[in-house]
Amino acid sequence: MLLYFAPMEGITDHIFRNIHHRYFPGVDKYFTPFFSPTCDGRFPPRNMRDFDPEFNSGLPVVPQLLTKHGADFLWAAKTLADLGYKEINLNLGCPSGTVTAKGKGSGLLSDLEGLERLLEEIFAKAPADISIKTRLGRKEPEEFPRLLELFNRYPIAELSVHCRVGTDFYRKPARPEAFAFPLKESRASVCYNGDLTTQERALELQAQYPAVPAMMLGRGAVADPSLITRMKGGEGVERKVLQAYTEELFEGYSSAFGSPRSALGRMKEIWFYQSCLFEGTEKYEKRLKKTASPEEYRDLTARIFGELPIRKGGAAPKW
Repeated sequence: MLLYFAPMEGITDHIFRNIHHRYFPGVDKYFTPFFSPTCDGRFPPRNMRDFDPEFNSGLPVVPQLLTKHGADFLWAAKTLADLGYKEINLNLGCPSGTVTAKGKGSGLLSDLEGLERLLEEIFAKAPADISIKTRLGRKEPEEFPRLLELFNRYPIAELSVHCRVGTDFYRKPARPEAFAFPLKESRASVCYNGDLTTQERALELQAQYPAVPAMMLGRGAVADPSLITRMKGGEGVERKVLQAYTEELFEGYSSAFGSPRSALGRMKEIWFYQSCLFEGTEKYEKRLKKTASPEEYRDLTARIFGELPIRKGGAAPKW
């Protein structure tokens, strides 16, 4: 079974991907956070760095695009294909209000005519394999059969189904029972996504659907960076390895952002998830969240690594 790292805005950039892949191998695909192409026909330098093959060498990376305009998708996909990418992913799952209000992401799922126009344009001139990440619908899972009927008209390389609807955001539980339909009826190979936050949950999903060809993990793989490695039969997280990995992330972001202070926001986001891997982090979490001092950050994380037990069996999510 293939295991993918989900795109997570503000976390899974090329710095994270490179360091994670070096310490915790086994990810079959890393999907980039989405880029929204516009009619100006260019990638801003910050986005271009994330897609630059030089910064993704040896990594199985799939760029993700978010748009409702076929022409915008195609120029960006052509640029990425010219850089050597063989697969481009279309984001039809983002539930953010600022995205859906523009009819993009999961907002496009309620506009079947607009979605059909987009897919017609994309697949008429696709410069690479096109995969899709979708939700079950905009508001109700009953929307999905009509969506799948539309998807089945096109040569989609892979269909990743996040088993929530757009209005669920990430607050409501995923609906794994809904995956039975695309697993049986999709012409494209399918991937399950949604609430695979621990190895136990992933194994339960695999037991429910033994034929599932791929799974996509996000928050759980940030919380326990060894999660996919362990699911592939590798070792669980070791304290020294985890500490070295986390420190290298901080150094990498400090260098990329110009200073350790500028890197704190990114590291706090990672620790929001990763703290679930330790027992007793409550006494440090508030201070870690509020600190504006790189020195205090280093002291707090050193205490976590030096004092707190790592949970047996992996992270215990509380989000």
